Amino acid sequence: MTNITASITDITVLTADQFLKNWQAHRGLSRRVLAAFPEKQLFEFSIGGMRTYSHLAGEMIGLASAGINGAATGKWETTPELDHFNDKVQLSTKAQFLEAWDEVTEQIDHLWPQISAERFNETEAAFGQYPNTIINTLIYLLDNEIHHRGQGYVYLRALGIEPPAFWDR
Repeated sequence: MTNITASITDITVLTADQFLKNWQAHRGLSRRVLAAFPEKQLFEFSIGGMRTYSHLAGEMIGLASAGINGAATGKWETTPELDHFNDKVQLSTKAQFLEAWDEVTEQIDHLWPQISAERFNETEAAFGQYPNTIINTLIYLLDNEIHHRGQGYVYLRALGIEPPAFWDR
């Protein structure tokens, strides 16, 4: 029994490239949810005290940018125009959000190959305050995006808009 358990725990479930493909597929779906919002409702509509989707999208953009930069370089920073941690800089149109989304998508594709296999298992305080392995931080970023995208689905349905199919990644 011990030999079976040991062999099961040594199995690689996803390669780094497969994780990237999955993350980028989710990002593509999240982008379609963002694009489905009417301009005004993106910035004004909320339900039950939740943040507007512009705030949620800004968080997803900033976390993905700083997250991939931190994973690749150890610098948990994002470009200032994308920084959701900085209230001084805001994206003010849907077109700016979509452009920023696309910029971060390219940033992820550019930086991903710079992450060594060993780096995924290193422990580091993401954003200077959340110690975890790099892979677990990346999983958190994906989970956070899926969570906020779900809020976007609720908003779109409440607005009478059919959201993109959740399985179409």
